[in-house]
Amino acid sequence: MNLRASETHAHPPDSAARRRHAGGTLVLSELDPLAVVDGLASENAPLDLLTFGNLREICPKCRRSHLKLVLRQESVRMAHLFCADCESCFDAHYANGVPALSI
Repeated sequence: MNLRASETHAHPPDSAARRRHAGGTLVLSELDPLAVVDGLASENAPLDLLTFGNLREICPKCRRSHLKLVLRQESVRMAHLFCADCESCFDAHYANGVPALSI
């Protein structure tokens, strides 16, 4: 996999309000990158992803870097959290089952 993540400083609407309402703690589930991002089958072609800043959550897989929010875009099928170090993708929901990444 060859991903380049660009970053913008825009924040999704109501993310802080949703976090306060739903309890604040995120439960992360690893996703298959092939299921959420188109174009990963070609190992040689770089894929640019637009991310939306570093989150407070650390990657549960490599435990080295903060996750980044990736919203739906041209090659992204669903919003997810992304670790640029180990190139892992995660879904997030709150402990009460409320999805954290749906708008």
